[in-house]
Amino acid sequence: MADVKIFSGTKTLYLAETIADEYGIPLGNINIEKFSDGEFQPSILESVRGSFIFFIQSTTAPSDNLMELLLMIDAAKRASAGYITAVIPYFGYARQDRKDKPRVAIGAKLVANIIQAAGADRIMTMDFHADQLQGFFDIPVDHLKGQAIFVPYLESIGMTDNFIFAAPDVGGVKRARSYAKYFNTELVICDKVRKQANIVDSMTVIGDVQGRDVVLVDDLIDTGGTLCKAAKTLFEEGANSVRAICTHAVLSGDAHKNIDNSLLKELIVTDTIPLKQKSKKIKQLPVAKLFARAIRYTHEYRSIASLFVGKK
Repeated sequence: MADVKIFSGTKTLYLAETIADEYGIPLGNINIEKFSDGEFQPSILESVRGSFIFFIQSTTAPSDNLMELLLMIDAAKRASAGYITAVIPYFGYARQDRKDKPRVAIGAKLVANIIQAAGADRIMTMDFHADQLQGFFDIPVDHLKGQAIFVPYLESIGMTDNFIFAAPDVGGVKRARSYAKYFNTELVICDKVRKQANIVDSMTVIGDVQGRDVVLVDDLIDTGGTLCKAAKTLFEEGANSVRAICTHAVLSGDAHKNIDNSLLKELIVTDTIPLKQKSKKIKQLPVAKLFARAIRYTHEYRSIASLFVGKK
């Protein structure tokens, strides 16, 4: 069987080192040369001929991170790599998954196209903004779930009958329902009205949260506007406490300030994206062990079904 080699882009080096360590091999040797005009060129400094290659890079802003991933894939393809997997813990542009108004791009589909054109044979990621993004690819997609990370944490804090799960918007109902089913509890929905990007105009709670400990479930948190507004609305409806779990900590703009000043008891995120600053309300959980196991199973042609949290 061909050997495994794990490489990292610049942005996700902290995570790639941990994944490689969990897998039990050193991180591959790659140099990304940067020129004075901002252009860069990745050079793989070891043979990859016939190898199973895993490039780890979250495609967060700026777009240089995506371009870096594409160039690494192209370099490996031209060096006769046997099988190339793009490990993208956070898949950027995923929110642009449809035409929600005239004359806009479907960015997620475009990114899917160019990753395949670069030469990737497989995609490995965690918590797409919408599950249907898997259909944007014509190559296999291993779509890992943050539930495998968050469920053990929630169990560790002692989930009681008083806990209830909430979707911060209608689009997140399916995600929140999976947690409610697992813990055999109820689900409520925060129906929001948004007049422009990142600004929530109004919100209505569908369901009873009186005296309950609420857990908001989302795939990512950007400015924090939706979750902070949801926490305030839930308290106004009689919630006892509100915490949130979000896989990807984008946290742009005044996000940290919004969270620190919010009514959220805590925000639990993963390390698919590095935190820009510390916060007493933010707890970060590691994903390296999960990705290392998925990489091993892929190399050994084993099912990754065991990596998903089952339903009770």
